[in-house]
This record gives sequence, structure tokens and C-alpha cells, in this order.
Amino acid sequence: MAKEELIELDGIVDEVLPDSRYRVTLDNGIEVGAYASGRIRKHRIRILAGDRVTLEMSPYDLTKGRINFRHKDERGPAPTSRPQQYRR
Repeated sequence: MAKEELIELDGIVDEVLPDSRYRVTLDNGIEVGAYASGRIRKHRIRILAGDRVTLEMSPYDLTKGRINFRHKDERGPAPTSRPQQYRR
């Protein structure tokens, strides 16, 4: 039996819940529960509230999703507050 086609949607993380779970509002306004995919957990990619993410949803249960990509924002690196010190 072939695997069913997954639905890919974009959204914004509203709330970070325990156990790598998240509450995400999709672009169409629907709020769903989501969890981080294994690849995101393996590479320790941090997802915070306000991040833009892409998630996959099964056509059978449209209340849950799996986050498979966190979009990078266009900000540059944070400025350092002190000069770097080199060890001799």
C-alpha cells in the first residue's frame, strides 16, 4: 500500500510547549498542534515563538502536524558586546 500524500503548509509558532511540541497558527488562520521532526531534533535546531515554519499534515487528521523546516529570518548576526580575547 502506497503512502498517502502529505499536505505542506506554512505557519507561525505561537507557543512552545513541553516535549518539543508547539502551537502553530497556519497562514489561513487555523491553529494546530505540531511536533518537531526527527531531523530537527537530531540537529538541535531551536524553534522559538514567532518563528516561521513549514509543516506537514496528514489528510486524515488536520489538527496535528510535523514541523519539518524552520525558515531563517533576514537578520544578521547579533553584535558582540565585548571584543574577543585570544589565549596565548
